[in-house]
Amino acid sequence: MSFTSALKRSLGFEETEEESKNRKNNENSFSIGSIIDALKRPTENNSSNNQQQSRPQQQYTPRPTPSSTHAYYDDVISPEQSFYEIVLIRPKTIDDVNYIVDQVIEENNPVIIDLSFLEKESPANFKLTGDKIKQMRAHYGAQALLLSRSSEKNLIIVVPKRVAISNKG
Repeated sequence: MSFTSALKRSLGFEETEEESKNRKNNENSFSIGSIIDALKRPTENNSSNNQQQSRPQQQYTPRPTPSSTHAYYDDVISPEQSFYEIVLIRPKTIDDVNYIVDQVIEENNPVIIDLSFLEKESPANFKLTGDKIKQMRAHYGAQALLLSRSSEKNLIIVVPKRVAISNKG
C-alpha cells in the first residue's frame, strides 16, 4: 500500500483497482495527458463526495448579549463633571462675593479667594463674606480650607460638596 492510497483512504477517497493498476504501470513514465487526467480526477472525486456529504445549512443565530449588572465599567473612572474650572478671585464688592457663591453652589467649581483686600478696605464686607462661607458650609455641604494667611494675602479655597478636599499638612 502506497502513501497516497493510504492518505486517500483516510480522507474517504477510495481508488478503484483499475486506477491503481494504471498508476503502477505509468509510475515511471510521465506524459502531459496523464498529468491532466490526474489533475482532473481529484476534482471530480471531490465534487461527487461533496454532494454526498452535503449537510443542510444551519441558520446563524447570534449569541444574546449578556446584560450588564452595572451601567458603567468598574475599571474606568469617569467624573460626573468633565472638568472643573478653579476660579481665583480677589473680591472687592458684594457682587464679587455673590459670584463666588454662584460658582460654588450652582456651577460646582472650586474657588480660591484672596480676602486681603476686603479685610483691609471694608471690614463689614469681610464679615459678610465670612458669614456667606459659613452658610455655604452649613446648608450646601461646601468645604473651606485656609491655604495661606500673611500680612499680604489671606487665601481660602472653597469647594462644593462633590469635590473632595483633604488637609494633609
